[in-house]
Amino acid sequence: MRCFTVLGPSQIGKSTLVERVGSLGGEPKKSVTPYGLGLTEFEFGGEAWCALDVPGNNEALAHAQHALLASDACVLCVSPILDEAVLAAPYLRMIEASGTPCILFINRMDEPRGRIRDIVAALQDFCGRPLILRQIPIRDGDRIIGSCDLISERAWRYREGQPSSLFEIPESAVEREHEARAELLEHLSEFDDWLLEELIEDREPASDAIYSISTRVLNENKIIPVLLGSASHGNGLMRLMKALRHEAPRAEALRKRLAAGAGVDEATLLAVSFHAHYRQSVGKTVLARALQNGVKQGATLGGASLGALQDPASGRPIGSGVTEAGQLFGAVKSDHLPVPSLLTAGAALAPPDWTIPPTPMLERILVPASERDETKLSETLAKLAETDRGLKVMQEEGTGAQLVCAQGPVHLREVCRTLSDVFHVEVSDRPPSPIYRETVSKSSDVHYRHRKQTGGAGQFADVKLSVHPNGRGDGFSFAETVKGGAVPRNYIPAVEAGAREAMEKGPLGFKVIDVGVLLTDGQHHSVDSSEYAFRTAGKLGVRQALSQAASVLMQPVFRVEIHVPSVYSGSLVPIVASLKGQVLGFDRDEAAKGWDIFRALLPGSALDDLARSLRSATQGIGHFSKSFDHFEELYGKEAQAIVTAHGAPANEH
Repeated sequence: MRCFTVLGPSQIGKSTLVERVGSLGGEPKKSVTPYGLGLTEFEFGGEAWCALDVPGNNEALAHAQHALLASDACVLCVSPILDEAVLAAPYLRMIEASGTPCILFINRMDEPRGRIRDIVAALQDFCGRPLILRQIPIRDGDRIIGSCDLISERAWRYREGQPSSLFEIPESAVEREHEARAELLEHLSEFDDWLLEELIEDREPASDAIYSISTRVLNENKIIPVLLGSASHGNGLMRLMKALRHEAPRAEALRKRLAAGAGVDEATLLAVSFHAHYRQSVGKTVLARALQNGVKQGATLGGASLGALQDPASGRPIGSGVTEAGQLFGAVKSDHLPVPSLLTAGAALAPPDWTIPPTPMLERILVPASERDETKLSETLAKLAETDRGLKVMQEEGTGAQLVCAQGPVHLREVCRTLSDVFHVEVSDRPPSPIYRETVSKSSDVHYRHRKQTGGAGQFADVKLSVHPNGRGDGFSFAETVKGGAVPRNYIPAVEAGAREAMEKGPLGFKVIDVGVLLTDGQHHSVDSSEYAFRTAGKLGVRQALSQAASVLMQPVFRVEIHVPSVYSGSLVPIVASLKGQVLGFDRDEAAKGWDIFRALLPGSALDDLARSLRSATQGIGHFSKSFDHFEELYGKEAQAIVTAHGAPANEH
C-alpha cells in the first residue's frame, strides 16, 4: 500500500480532493477518527492507496506532523488567491522539517483571482526548496478551461464530471508555454548534468528523460512540483494521481528516511505509529503503518505483544492477520505503543524532533460537574495526553486542580467533547488562578511572646525579630545574632521553620518572596519552652512584622518567543505595547524560511490576551512559547483591584 497525506489551510477543499481521487478507481473505504483525521483507502493504477486527510485548523498541526511521519509523500493543497498564500506557511515549514517529498496542488482554479506565477512566488518566500511549475492554465478570457503539461507539452480541456480531453494548445498560450517550459528545464538542470549539457548545446531533451529526472529529484526531496486543478469539478486530479503514482517514493524510501533520522539499523524498523484515539466500549486504538512484511497479531512490537489488528478505514479485522510493507493497520489492546513512535520488535523509539507540536497557548482549569468524577478526570486526562501531544496536562499551583494547556479554543472544545462522549465526564472550564507574589518595601522589628497555659505543660517562647527586603530574586533568608543563650541553639531552627511558614501567605494574601528574617534576641523557659512554641512564635512574629513592613504586590513577568511569518512581525509591536509589555527585538528564524522569532517581556496576566490578539493578527498562524523571567512590583488601582479580587489575608492566629 502507498500512502500520502493531504494537508493545507481550512476551507481549501482538501476533503473534496481526497473524496474525488478516492473515487477515480471505484468505491473507496473511508473513516474519520475522533480527532478529525480522515483515512480513505482506494485502488488506482492497480495499486492500493491510502490518503490521510488532516484537519486544516492550525490547532491540529500536531496531527498533521504525525501523519507525515507515516507518509511516502504529501499533497499540499493551497488557494489560488494571492493574499491567502501565507496560510500555507505553517505547512511548508512542517514539510521542510520532515523531509517529506511534496507535490503542491493549487486548488479551486475555477475561481481565478490572479496570476499563477505570482502565487508560486509568494509561496516560495516560505519554502527552501524550489517550487517548480509543472503545468500552466489555459484561459478563455477570464475563464480557465484547461491546463498544459510542461513536460509532455500536451494540453487538456476540463470537462465537468468527465475526464479531461486532449486538445491542441491554443495559439494564445504557446508563447507562455514555451517560457514556462524553459523555466522548468532550467530548474531541473540544476540537479542533472546531462540535462544541463543538453540545454547548453541547445538540444531538445526527450519527455521521457525529463520525467525520469523529475521523478528522481522529487524522490531525493530537492524540488516541489506545482500542479493545478479544481477538486470540486474533478479537474486536474487524474494528473495529480499519475504524478504520485509514477514519481512519489514508496514505503522502502520512508523506512530508510526514518531509520537514518533515528540512527537505527533499517532492518530492525518494523512499523511507525502515528495516531491514536479512544472509542467508547473499544478503548484505545493505535494507528500504525507497517514498514516491513509480516507484522501480525501476537507478534512482539515495541517491546510487548501486539493486539488484534484492524483495517483502519473499515474497522474490520485484517483478514490474514498479517500486514505487508506499507499497509496501515489499527492495533487494539496495544496500549503499550506510544504515539508517535518508531517501532522495532524490542522497543518503541522516540520520534524525530520535528514532530514536536507548537507550545500550547491556552491554559484552563477543568472542573468536573460531579465530585465523584474528580479522580476519574485526572486519569482520563492522562490518557488523552498520551494520544494528543498538542495537549499538556498538569496541576495548578496551590490548588492541585486539573490544568490543561491546549493549542486554542477549538482544541479545548474537542478535549471537553471527548471527555463527555467517550469517558462520560462532564466538565466546565475556567481560567487558572493568577500567580502573584508579595514582598516588603521597608524593614520592621517586632518583639513577639508566645505564651499558652493548658492543663499540662505550658508553651513559652519569646523572640525579637527583624524583617527586611532582600534583593530581587534573592528569595528568603534567615540569620541570627543571638547571644548568651537567650534562645537555645536547638530552638533556632524551629524559629526559622516558623518564619518560612509565615512566608506562605502575607498581609495581601499572596506568597511572600525576597524577604530576610533576622533573629536578634529572645527568652526561653526551662520547662515550658519547646520547638513547637518557638516555631509558633517565629511564625506569628514574622506575620506581625510583615504587616508593618509596607507590603508590595509582585506580578510575574514572562519572556515570550513569538513565531510568525515575517509579513506579520510589524503588527506585533503595537500588540505588545497594548499589553504593557516590552519589546526585546526579533531575528530571522534560521530553521524556517520566511519566519521571524519575535521576543518580548509580558506580564503573566496578559498571556491570554496575547494568544487572542496573535490569532487575530496572524490568521491563526502565529504561536508563542513562554518562560518565567522575574517578578516585578505593581502599584496603584490595578494592584488594589488584584488584591481585592484574589488576595486572602493571612490569619493572625
